[in-house]
Amino acid sequence: MKGRLEDKAAIVVGAGTRGEGIGNGKATAVQFAREGAKVLCVDLVEAEAERTAQMIRDEGGRAEVCPADIVKASDCRRVVETCLHHFHKIDILHNNVGVPSGTEIIDTAEETWDQVLKINLTGMFLMCKSSLPKMIEGGGGAIINVSTVASVRSFPDAVYSASKGAVNALTVYLAGRYARYNIRANALLLGFIDTPLARPVWENEKIKQINLRQVPMRRFASPWEAATAAAFLASDEASYITGVVLPVDGGLSIA
Repeated sequence: MKGRLEDKAAIVVGAGTRGEGIGNGKATAVQFAREGAKVLCVDLVEAEAERTAQMIRDEGGRAEVCPADIVKASDCRRVVETCLHHFHKIDILHNNVGVPSGTEIIDTAEETWDQVLKINLTGMFLMCKSSLPKMIEGGGGAIINVSTVASVRSFPDAVYSASKGAVNALTVYLAGRYARYNIRANALLLGFIDTPLARPVWENEKIKQINLRQVPMRRFASPWEAATAAAFLASDEASYITGVVLPVDGGLSIA
């Protein structure tokens, strides 16, 4: 254990991974634990959250599990209550939830627009709303919201881009309004990450090469590279950093 997050209590939303391998949320939960944090693994699918928690326990860390659908305010309140029950405080909230629609705007149904916004944006709003009072009571904390390069560049998914652009704006709002309570809020602007969710797309070699050519570093990121950036922002080493939308993208956002 490196100790950067020693004795901190962290909620990681989206801590499970669909399919084999490591996704961004799972990597972050494990990285937080390796840095010394006690981690509440939150996921819609309890079994996936449990797999992440067990990986942490196998390495000697402390992890608990809370299944939740974060578009429900009652579930978000239950996540906070569970964290307080196990760890007695909340120091870190890591919001790692996002779904694409896979559609251009003219092909996006209103129901799809509403659903993606609900998952990608409303879920973060509800988790922040539930966590902030307890962070204030505890003397401060760190919020990390996972965003994407698609929020600042034109990518072929209207509602995904719009929802993550709103996540950036929500993060800046939180940073400005809650700094007085020693609460920092930052966002990770992720590029192409080699996760089980993304990998099937790159089975098409043409798409893979097109994506690689867009990245100045000419490679995809590992989920661990996103996780270590999150751990830094969650730590006291970033104690004077708030309101930042930090690219972790190999230069994609400036290409």
